[in-house]
Amino acid sequence: MMKAFITIAALFATGAFNDAELVKARDRQDRAALEKLAGDLRSLADKDPKDAAAQYRFALAESYFAEVAIETRDKAAAKNAAQAGIDAAERAVNLKADSSEYQRLLGTLCGQAVSANTLAALKYGKCALSSVNRAIELDPKSSNNYLSHGVGNYYLPPAFGGGIDLAIKDFRKAIELNSKNADAYLWLGVALRKDNQHAEAHKALAKSLELNPNRLWAKQQLDKTPAQ
Repeated sequence: MMKAFITIAALFATGAFNDAELVKARDRQDRAALEKLAGDLRSLADKDPKDAAAQYRFALAESYFAEVAIETRDKAAAKNAAQAGIDAAERAVNLKADSSEYQRLLGTLCGQAVSANTLAALKYGKCALSSVNRAIELDPKSSNNYLSHGVGNYYLPPAFGGGIDLAIKDFRKAIELNSKNADAYLWLGVALRKDNQHAEAHKALAKSLELNPNRLWAKQQLDKTPAQ
């Protein structure tokens, strides 16, 4: 554990640490690896509460963990991870409010909190959309900003400003901005299937898997989506 911590700390300090290991663990739904990475990054964030980048990295790890917990239907774990991530993302945003990425991540985590418990929409619904709206204002050409906005709309009931139609529109915009965004195709497929557009959903999911063959959840979603 100490060796791993020193390695991550050294990489983070030199700017060499990137999201690759987090993404790999997310793609293979490796909760143990994500939990370990989140723990190491929490230690760095706790060491310097005024380091916005450290708060962001820890929040990002918790968001990936929450994502996998949602995929594996562990609502309790998703809720806990999302809340830990929200706390860190809020610190990052408070330290650097003009960061589009920090705002996007905060909104994503709030959406994940809602996904774990729809009753939480009252508490987190505004954050789920307003933070990503701010991210889009700061960077209107970011595909991931529209992807996160769409995820928020997917989980939020229409009464709270969300809904499937709005989510599908956001996912299509994300793809328009970046045709290689595998996650945008994945979420478009999930949303289209929920809207009973099975053939189009199957095509979108197949495209997602083509772009990122390592994403286990994309394969799982494609396997359960009829081609017609």
